[in-house]
Amino acid sequence: MRKLINIFKPAPFIETMADEEQVKKSYKYWRIRTFYAMYIGYVFYYFTRKSFIFAMPALIADLGFSITDLGILASILSITYGVSKFASGILGDRSNPRYIMSFGLIITGFINIFFGMSSSIYAFAIFWGLNGWFQGFGWPPACRLLTHWYSQKERGTWWSLWSTSHNVGGAIIPLLVAFCVLHYGWRYAMYVPGVLCIVVGLFIMNRLRDTPQSLGLPSIENFKDDHVKGEARDKKEREFTVKEILFKYILKNKIIWMLGISYFFVYIVRQGVNDWSAMFLIDTKGYKEVSANLTITAFEIGGFFGMLVAGFASDYIFKGRRVPVMVLYMVAILIPFLGLIMIKTTAVTLDIILLGAIGFFIFGPQMLIGCTAADFSHKKAAATATGFVGCFAYIGAAVAGYPLTYIIKLWGWDGFLYAMAGCSIITIALMVPLINISIRDDSDAKEERKEAKEYA
Repeated sequence: MRKLINIFKPAPFIETMADEEQVKKSYKYWRIRTFYAMYIGYVFYYFTRKSFIFAMPALIADLGFSITDLGILASILSITYGVSKFASGILGDRSNPRYIMSFGLIITGFINIFFGMSSSIYAFAIFWGLNGWFQGFGWPPACRLLTHWYSQKERGTWWSLWSTSHNVGGAIIPLLVAFCVLHYGWRYAMYVPGVLCIVVGLFIMNRLRDTPQSLGLPSIENFKDDHVKGEARDKKEREFTVKEILFKYILKNKIIWMLGISYFFVYIVRQGVNDWSAMFLIDTKGYKEVSANLTITAFEIGGFFGMLVAGFASDYIFKGRRVPVMVLYMVAILIPFLGLIMIKTTAVTLDIILLGAIGFFIFGPQMLIGCTAADFSHKKAAATATGFVGCFAYIGAAVAGYPLTYIIKLWGWDGFLYAMAGCSIITIALMVPLINISIRDDSDAKEERKEAKEYA
């Protein structure tokens, strides 16, 4: 048991290589390998998270569940995932991402298989709650890797590239589910993603490693000469205590709280559109199940490009200031929502364009909030910071489940669209005060060094 627990501990630092050319070659190799492994891993996390969502119409037809029943299941996953994301964030800052990320993916694979074997709403609730918990093992390890292998000046671009894994997974899974449901039934729509995730979990366990220092490389700040203002360049790194992470970098950080509250509303929009758009198209425009799922793929494709543009703009146009990009995106998203409210006829091409635009403009802020939380905390607290704001996000996602079904029942699908637009406006109001805040100025860095001595 002790050996099993020790596997999850951060990998120890080893002596740094002396040969500069070897350091450059090794850094290039390991940055590429780390990136593709955590990218592929998170694509498949989405397979086991969204399999049920796109099988919902088939579940209603086969087992007679109501939209409210399925909304409850969606909310259960969101709540357990949100809590797990924060708890796993604390774990993620003090553990080896290689094993945390792969272990979580393997377990979610088994849970999806067990879900597919069940028929009871109570069994579904238990398995989907457990799935939410182990889904929380995916994001924090990736945050630890992103902040240790990519420097602050380039992080927005790399973070946005990695975040497109959401969209790749989100675009493939409705097609895979539609194929399985059409040819083999909804149970295989759970079995197939589950088996795939077990295999991929073993693959990323083989590919991933921990920090550069655990491989004999210098820290990314020293390698890229990209240090936080005022921070000593030869400062020896150490792992922070849980107390230091929580109270110094998270709970007393007003910016982290503002980002978390904003994330709550962003995720109501993101999850609401993702989970209910297929039903919206089927109920209001007469789409068939397969064509509705195909149309939703536009939402993910739009999000893919929205993240890339947002990351590039925040790094190279706004020089690391990410909030202005988020505000612009949330203003722009109101246009496609207005289009869906006003246009009632079935126009497949136009629906694809509008949903693609919503995806473009919502995934940018979704990605940048996590990146901004990492920027305004510390790389040793990045997983906890993103887990903390992620907890708010998945409370919002829970609201987009069962509670949102009541809005749909009372005010119809127009009420749903107005709710999405309203949440976007609230996000704008929350973000505007943060537009001109810069990342950790000299006085902050001096205070950090002073406080670090108190915890040492």
